[in-house]
Amino acid sequence: MSSTFYIPAVNIMGEGALKDAAQQIQSQGFKQALIVTDPGMTKLGVTGDIQSLLNEYGISSIVYDGVHPNPTVTNVNSGLEVLHSHKCDCVISLGGGSSHDCAKGIALVASNGGKISDYEGVDVSSKPQLPLISINTTAGTASEMTRFCIITDEVRHVKMAIVDTNVTPILSVNDPKLMAGMPPALTAATGMDALTHAVEAYVSTAATPITDACAIKAIEIIRDYLREAVHNGSNMQAREQMAYAQFMAGMAFNNASLGYVHAMAHQLGGFYDLPHGVCNAVLLPHVQRYNAQVAAPLLKDVAKALGVDVSGLDDKQGADAAIAAICQLSKDVNIPAGLKELGAKEEDFNILADNAMKDACGITNPKQPTHEEVVAIFKAAM
Repeated sequence: MSSTFYIPAVNIMGEGALKDAAQQIQSQGFKQALIVTDPGMTKLGVTGDIQSLLNEYGISSIVYDGVHPNPTVTNVNSGLEVLHSHKCDCVISLGGGSSHDCAKGIALVASNGGKISDYEGVDVSSKPQLPLISINTTAGTASEMTRFCIITDEVRHVKMAIVDTNVTPILSVNDPKLMAGMPPALTAATGMDALTHAVEAYVSTAATPITDACAIKAIEIIRDYLREAVHNGSNMQAREQMAYAQFMAGMAFNNASLGYVHAMAHQLGGFYDLPHGVCNAVLLPHVQRYNAQVAAPLLKDVAKALGVDVSGLDDKQGADAAIAAICQLSKDVNIPAGLKELGAKEEDFNILADNAMKDACGITNPKQPTHEEVVAIFKAAM
């Protein structure tokens, strides 16, 4: 069976990437950009710096900075109003996954019409989105380079998964200088998000040799640099290496898709408005314990990539070692121990499990759980 590998046409990485990106944007002939970001970026002055840089290259811009940590339908609609009123010819997302996903929603509806909920599912749209350039400031979601867009429907209290080739940015930018100011908790959450992407892609039923190579290398770099990035955020080598790790994890899951960690984490985020990376980190060992029933040899590979000496271990022991190593890394970067600390309630697990199974479009988990098994995983993660 054939496979397709998706990635933006141009990806600029490393210190100084931002200036190179401005030249690329200018070369495309864009004149009026909508910058989609969050209030924090504006408060820190980063948004203004980007506007000034764009202006040097003859590109005017207007800002929509109302993006929530879990971007909503309302955020998309508000951004669309700004885009239309200023007749923008491109969209620039600035920030982490929240800003990128919101910008994708805006750009997709701008060119296809209708409302963002019309595009929930896999490859529903008919036209490419308005050109999107994604400037990344975190090292985790890889949304700056993927065909995934997650938007919260505030009415239904669910996260809509939009998996669509047409939401892939035309240009991604990862400049570690923009990541130096990330606080430790955000660094930890986004780093564990990247680890989740890599692990889920590696055990995916849609994995290929290309995605496997990206996933394993991402895990190795996260093993070596996440702790340092969390505890010494000014270490630019650690920041740059984490930028590469999250990008490679993105390459892996953008093409091998994801598993039930994400299907379940999306529900927690949509229901309780919780940070996505933290939900992933808490759920990751529990879902992999379930997956070990059929994917133990693959999880043994994950253990090795995480630095475990697996010589002499059988597959089950290797899988157990992988889960233990994931738990230790989470502990080392101060991830909460369980869902109870995040405010989750057992009485909600039935509806969360229902929504997770509905959200599983495009999910390539190695073993398909029943509703009861999903509930059990939620309970185990408490």
